[in-house]
Amino acid sequence: MALDRRFSVAPMMDRTDRHCRVLMRLLSRRALLYSEMVTTGAIRFGDVDRHLRFEAVEHPVALQLGGSDPAELAHSSRVAEHYGYDEVNLNVGCPSDRVQNGRFGACLMGEPALVADCIKAMQDATPLPVTVKSRIGIDNQDSYDLFRAFIDTVAATGCTVFIVHARKAILKGLSPKENREIPPLHYDYVERLKAERPDINISLNGGLQTLDDCLPHLGWADGVMLGRAAYNNIALLADVDRVIYGDTRPAPDRLDVIESYIAYMAREMAAGEPFWPMARHAINLFQGLPGARGWRRHLSETGARRDAGIDVMRRALDHVTEPRYLAAS
Repeated sequence: MALDRRFSVAPMMDRTDRHCRVLMRLLSRRALLYSEMVTTGAIRFGDVDRHLRFEAVEHPVALQLGGSDPAELAHSSRVAEHYGYDEVNLNVGCPSDRVQNGRFGACLMGEPALVADCIKAMQDATPLPVTVKSRIGIDNQDSYDLFRAFIDTVAATGCTVFIVHARKAILKGLSPKENREIPPLHYDYVERLKAERPDINISLNGGLQTLDDCLPHLGWADGVMLGRAAYNNIALLADVDRVIYGDTRPAPDRLDVIESYIAYMAREMAAGEPFWPMARHAINLFQGLPGARGWRRHLSETGARRDAGIDVMRRALDHVTEPRYLAAS
C-alpha cells in the first residue's frame, strides 16, 4: 500500500529518535515520521539494534540514510527492510562539516550521477520505496535548470519521490542552523518542478511553521514536511489528522497523550532506558496552555538528574493539571 505523504515530520539529528516518534504518533495517527539520519558506517560497524529498532506503533516510519557508497547503501537498505521500515530515504541535504567530510549529504547535489547510482543500488536491494531528500542547489550551483537536471538524473532510475528543502545549502561559511535560515527560500523552484514533472511525488520542506502555512502549498505539492516547527511546538501534531487529512475523529487530549507517554517511559525505564532522553521530547507539549512555563522549568531543572524518574513527570504535571486529575490517574 502506498504511503500517504501529505504530511511528514522531517528527520532531525538528536530529535527524531524512537522515543520522540512514539510521542509524535500519540499526537497524530496519520503523519509520516522520519528517523534521525543514520550513516551506513553506523549500520555496518555500530550497534545496529540501538540505531534502528523502533516500536510498532510508530508506523508509518521511514529510515533516513547518510552515505555515498552504493554498495554500503544497498546493504543498509536491506537491513532497513529487515527491521520493518516503510521507506528508505537518502540524505542529499545536510550541510554539516562532518557530513561533507564523509562525502554525503548536501555536497552530493554536485554529483547527480553518483546519487543516481546510489538510488539504483538501494532500489535493487529492497522492494521498499526509496526516496530522496534534497536542497534546491549548493553554493553557486543554484539555478533552477541545475536543480531540475539533478532531479531528472535521479528520477531516471525510477525514483519517484523527492522531498525538497527549498533553499540552497552553502557548504562553507554557514553552520547547519544558518543553512536552515539564511539562504532564501525558493518555493517557486519546487512548484515549477511539480508543474513540469507532474508524475514525480514532491513534498515541500523549509520555512513552514504552522499548519496554516502548509495548506496553500497542498494545492500544488503532494505533501509538506515540517521539521523544528513540529518539534518545538509538538502539540501542533494533534491537529494534523483533522486539518491535513480531514479526519473527523477528535484530536487527542494532551493530558491523555502524556499519560500514555508516561506509561511508555515506565516500560522503557524498566528495560534500562534512562529518563531524560525520553522526557526531553515532551518539554514543549503544553506550549500555549496555562502552566506550560512551570512544566518546562520543572522538567528542565530536575529531569536531567541521574536519579530522575516518572515522579518528575508527575510533579511537573502539577503545573498544568488540577490535583484531582492526578489523584484519579
